[in-house]
Amino acid sequence: MRKQQVNMETKVWPADETAIAEAARTLREGGIVAFPTETVYGLGADARNPRAVRRVFEAKGRPSDNPLIVHIADRGQLEELALPYGGIEARLMEAFWPGPLTIVLPARPGAAAPEVTAGLDTVAVRMPAHSVALRLIAAADCPVAAPSANRSGRPSPTLAAHVLEDLDGRIDGIVDGGPAEVGLESTVVMVEGGRIRVLRPGGVTREALAEAAGCDVIVEAIEDAASSGNGEGGEPDGANGGASGGESGLRAGAGPGAEGGASAAPRSPGMKYAHYAPRGEMTLVIGGREAVRAWIGREAAAARAAGCLTGVLTWEEHAGHYDADAVVVCGSLARPEQAAQRLYAALREFDARGIGRIWAEGCPPEGIGLALMNRLAKAAGGRIVRV
Repeated sequence: MRKQQVNMETKVWPADETAIAEAARTLREGGIVAFPTETVYGLGADARNPRAVRRVFEAKGRPSDNPLIVHIADRGQLEELALPYGGIEARLMEAFWPGPLTIVLPARPGAAAPEVTAGLDTVAVRMPAHSVALRLIAAADCPVAAPSANRSGRPSPTLAAHVLEDLDGRIDGIVDGGPAEVGLESTVVMVEGGRIRVLRPGGVTREALAEAAGCDVIVEAIEDAASSGNGEGGEPDGANGGASGGESGLRAGAGPGAEGGASAAPRSPGMKYAHYAPRGEMTLVIGGREAVRAWIGREAAAARAAGCLTGVLTWEEHAGHYDADAVVVCGSLARPEQAAQRLYAALREFDARGIGRIWAEGCPPEGIGLALMNRLAKAAGGRIVRV
């Protein structure tokens, strides 16, 4: 793999037709371009071009066994990428495309660069619900492989400024389409044995999937730990390939790949490696409201006494109860979709303020809260405390 070029010129385009045409031409010519979707900003390359796809891995510092999601603008592109699929997948597409749902499908041999699928016989595909993304993909006239447009392991970008912060000088350009609306990555699913298996929770909830598809929905490594909570949060990473609850299931990225071996390529992004982390050490705290508040208060006070800059990621309803160098409100417990939109920007705010120790409150793992807890567990890198 060739050495990644750094300090190249990274253009920032407005989201007008002239700029989109230039960005599309860049993709067709083997360039890599960041663009907005309704979830987060993606870093795109022609999914058929191995050299362009390798540039994405190099720019991000992303492990090569971590597959990419392919973005399409119409169902005709899907036929080029995937072999025939079943009725459940078709119902999900009808219900949620365009939208924040990625479906893992049997791959058509040779349709995508090997790096896109990490050597697996499946390909992860979605159709984003963002006019700029759809116009760009259509103008490029190719399926676009695109992970989040950040350095690997960092919080995902929900603004063009976040992309520039991480990847300036490493990519060809950024199409600035304003803030992402959902704020968390897509839900990733795979259909097996007539059931939907959620590989990564995201913008489409478990309840919505079950209603649309009319079948069982299994969210791996989440049910046991989630049900053991007390209403204030409590779910494991949920993407470590089948841990069965308890503290071992809460270690972000600690489990094996989806095929059962520690070195196996995961079926979906987000299943094997730690992600979304701020630079400071973060701990996710789960439990009853008063117990969480008291535990964080004691830990933050001790850290400040030792000369460490401290931060608390909390909810609007609880913000006034904490004393730290940075108390950052993620959103309201009554409006978890608001917290989803703000989460990654909040984590980057701690970085901007140089915070060395961070404590994050959990939330009920229901609806979009399931995806929020998944991302918080990953961002904490396995530092999860029940009180």
